[in-house]
Amino acid sequence: MKQFAALYAELDATTSTAAKLVALQRHLAQADPADAAWAVYVLAGGRPKRVVRLGLLREMACEMAGVADWLFEACYQAVGDLAETIAHVLPGVGSQDDAAGLSVWLHDRILPLRALDEAQARARVQAQWLQLDALGRMLWVKLATGGFRVGVSRQLVQRALAAHAGLPLACVAERMMGYTDSSRWPTAQAYAELIAPLGDGLPAQRGGQPYPFFLAHALTPQERLEDLGATQDWQIEWKYDGIRAQLVKRAGQVWLWSRGEELITPSFPEVPPLAARLPEGTVLDGELLAWGDGVPAPFAQLQQRLGRKRLPAALLARVPVAFVAYDLLEQDGQDIRALTQAQRRERLERLLADQPIALAPCLEPASWAEVERLRQSAEHAEGLMLKRLGSPYGSGRTRSAGLWLKYKREPWVIDGVLLYAQAGHGRRASLYSDYTFAVWNRPPLDAAQAQAVIEAIARREPLVRQADVPLAAQALQLVPFTKAYSGLSEQELGQVDAHIKRTMIDKFGPVRSVRPSLVFEIAFEGIGASSRHKSGVALRFPRIKRLRPDKPLHEVSSLADLLALLPGSKSG
Repeated sequence: MKQFAALYAELDATTSTAAKLVALQRHLAQADPADAAWAVYVLAGGRPKRVVRLGLLREMACEMAGVADWLFEACYQAVGDLAETIAHVLPGVGSQDDAAGLSVWLHDRILPLRALDEAQARARVQAQWLQLDALGRMLWVKLATGGFRVGVSRQLVQRALAAHAGLPLACVAERMMGYTDSSRWPTAQAYAELIAPLGDGLPAQRGGQPYPFFLAHALTPQERLEDLGATQDWQIEWKYDGIRAQLVKRAGQVWLWSRGEELITPSFPEVPPLAARLPEGTVLDGELLAWGDGVPAPFAQLQQRLGRKRLPAALLARVPVAFVAYDLLEQDGQDIRALTQAQRRERLERLLADQPIALAPCLEPASWAEVERLRQSAEHAEGLMLKRLGSPYGSGRTRSAGLWLKYKREPWVIDGVLLYAQAGHGRRASLYSDYTFAVWNRPPLDAAQAQAVIEAIARREPLVRQADVPLAAQALQLVPFTKAYSGLSEQELGQVDAHIKRTMIDKFGPVRSVRPSLVFEIAFEGIGASSRHKSGVALRFPRIKRLRPDKPLHEVSSLADLLALLPGSKSG
């Protein structure tokens, strides 16, 4: 652990990519293979599931430090990071166990805590904390709670591995596919296969291992469609709103992998049977979609299937899923990604001609003006994908000659008023940067009626809600509908923070209520009905588009404006 802690400190102390690369290479050269295996796993994004509840860790830290919970909370709000707060308040300084590396700490000490009862866990955690210094304790908490991050990208880890092993970067990227899957832990053997020399008898893709996903660039407002050449040079498809996935058929088995390199086959049991007739050595790239009445259903329905350990028959029947293929990466066991987009598409069409797997349709607009009309009229998609017909299938996101572009429809926007705020984490720990926004349950009659509600909130007058009466029919009130924290510049963030501190009304733990006065335009990619939210809706990818100082409070959007955007509504 001491060796990994030193690497963490070095990575955390610099913003230089070159310096981080040097530090990573040095660590890989010095670390035991089992420790290197785990270091690559956590640095590349692997997240072991939380082994101890956060509340227990807080309780233990308070007990060992002899501090009250309110004082710990005040420290937490000042520091902005739970692991760092615990490391600061714990008494004494342990000496790191030099003989125990990262592998021993994670595999033999931290991960087994999940199987213990609370009393046993308390004793083990306390003993482990006493073995570590402050930095080691902070890392312990981050690793035990799935909160480890250190400003290193997966691509940088791959570059370090490639340089350390003397391998092509593309080779390392392919070998790492599935390495951080949470269903299996890294081993010295797995690490040895990552860095094995070329020609050691290791096939590029083994078992159910997928290929690196080729990612698209967004077409920016500054780029003109006309500058892309003729529409006939591009394969144009719908950009579906689902889960990007690869379907792998090898050795008589079928695997489904998400773009995040999670093995998701158990969550979609109806898909593998569809691949039963596919030839061995077939890998398809496509999209998993909730499916209803022959068309894609909203993403909110698909979300009901995600992250579940059990899939009741009723849920499977209520939210059927389809895999829609749009690319062929491997055929008869041969990697065909170097073929052009047009060649792969032709092979894909022939392959799926007599298969039950759906094929994504290719659109054939005669002009870029028609492309624009298609984008704006997309009903069951986020927009369009543009793929150059002469391009190979690349790796990651690149602006090379073989590029893919995504041309999404304009996001939906709604005006909301700031109702609650919370301090951020890390660099934003001293700023109120996480916000909750509200809309009116029904449009106010005029500015005076809206102002009366604001004054009542400022006086902390409780609002009596009628459980059996629809929100829109109750007394005028502001209803929280989403949270957002991104979209403001540093200057705007400082201005909003100062305003929050001037208009603060009440405290609820780390949350602060404010006098409603700041209006924001909130952008989002989708909306779905939700019984878990007071507003009755849940937004997809909400973010702040801009401040609206010109917008009076009585003109802020209402719940009806949100409900009108729901799929199936007359104006949605």
